[in-house]
Amino acid sequence: MIINFKKEQKKSIFIFIVALIIGFISSFSLPPYNIPILNFICYPIIFIIFCFNSNNRTYSFIVGWIFGFGYFLSNIYWITNSLTFDANFTKLIPFALILIPAFLGLFYGASFLITSLFSIKKNLSSILIFALVLSLFEYLRGTILTGFPWNLIVFSISNYLSSLQILSIIGTYTLNLITITIFITPVLLFTNKNFLSKFFLVLIISTIILTNFLYGSKRINSYNLSKTNDINTSIKIVSPKIDISKFFEQKDLSDRINKLVDLSNPEIDRNYLYIFPEGILSGILLDELKEFQILFDSKFNEKDRIIIGINSEENFQIFNSMVLLDSKLNVLSKYNKNKLVPFGEFLPFESILSNFNLKKITQGYTSFSRANLREKIEVDGLKILPLICYEIIYTGKLNNDYKKFDIIVNISEDGWFGGSIGPHQHFYHSIFRSIEEGKNILRSSNNGISALISPVGQVKKRIESTQSGVILINKLKQIEKTHFSNFGNKIFFYFIGFYITLIFFLKRKGIK
Repeated sequence: MIINFKKEQKKSIFIFIVALIIGFISSFSLPPYNIPILNFICYPIIFIIFCFNSNNRTYSFIVGWIFGFGYFLSNIYWITNSLTFDANFTKLIPFALILIPAFLGLFYGASFLITSLFSIKKNLSSILIFALVLSLFEYLRGTILTGFPWNLIVFSISNYLSSLQILSIIGTYTLNLITITIFITPVLLFTNKNFLSKFFLVLIISTIILTNFLYGSKRINSYNLSKTNDINTSIKIVSPKIDISKFFEQKDLSDRINKLVDLSNPEIDRNYLYIFPEGILSGILLDELKEFQILFDSKFNEKDRIIIGINSEENFQIFNSMVLLDSKLNVLSKYNKNKLVPFGEFLPFESILSNFNLKKITQGYTSFSRANLREKIEVDGLKILPLICYEIIYTGKLNNDYKKFDIIVNISEDGWFGGSIGPHQHFYHSIFRSIEEGKNILRSSNNGISALISPVGQVKKRIESTQSGVILINKLKQIEKTHFSNFGNKIFFYFIGFYITLIFFLKRKGIK
């Protein structure tokens, strides 16, 4: 008995190590590596490992949690870079490196645990159950506790633009569900099914993938052949590449402003809308910006308009804001950020944690306040939906007041990621949002990727995170409103209902 117990123990340890390695390898399917074929290996293996002892609830949870831990450990390690700018936070780096992936891995562990409540075997209905439950927990990860929908499994197909066009109908969470299902189906090729059954399975999956590809290709071609429209105001997206460490230096902002102005290259006889990144003038509040009016007024003409990210104060609350200014720095419009970064912009349980000398990572001790409305910004008839940094990662909640808009402007400071894979991962969320909403996205990022992204996800113009520069826009193509922008994530729950119906049908018919 003791010998058998030790054998089982060694076998379990070996399985857990394999699950950790498989999770780690799976993350290389994500941007910027983009090797999705890895998931056709990793997900069948983790499903088989799960099936090995799926009746054991503890075993199921540990396998899922370790798989998730390995996955997140290798794809969000860059979070620790944000702790290197303040000596008070550097001691937290080892904890953040382990605890954040460990926490996110709980969603995978919980999904495996719930799946183990069903009679799981290596058959189609079990694969559908596994994919359904895992995608549900991915949805929960993206919504509860402010949500963190970063690196959903579907992002492993980010480079396949034609295959992503279905986002305009079903959205990210639904495509995530379908993608997980397809990744696991190779398991069925190694079951006891006869050759004809396997042939039809391959045929069905290939047909789904091909049909989606053809639909996507047609949608992209239709967009490319559509008419390009002039816009009333030419636009310059400015990407200054100012080192984020300068934001922590208590120096005059004149040097930073002069660099922005010089890079923008204003023209006295022509007016533009200039889009500057988030936080580029950190260290001052909006009301204090007037002190630098002469630096703007002397360079920009009176019809120029400027969008910039800056902190503002209202009723003793501090907001991370996107503001529209004229050349004299008068505020024409202002949007206060709705979705805040935990620990980055606000300290959870602040009344308790502040007693341990903890604060938010960004400058200042006071947490930012969260606004509830996403006010549109309008410039010469062009209606803009504003998104600040992190807000671009959320799907189905962008236009919460349902007012019509023409383009999306996303400003960001990606210096917190350092020279890691983080800026690339952040950028790909913009591509998903552009397809879902069917809108051009104008992205200005300091130390990140700035770009013009078309309504079908094409990166029309781009400035890398290691470069500075300006993107000039005189014309834009628009498309009709997408189905997803009308219905949002309700579509995901319709698909859940479809999956449940299909699972019951397969079980009732005894189809394996």
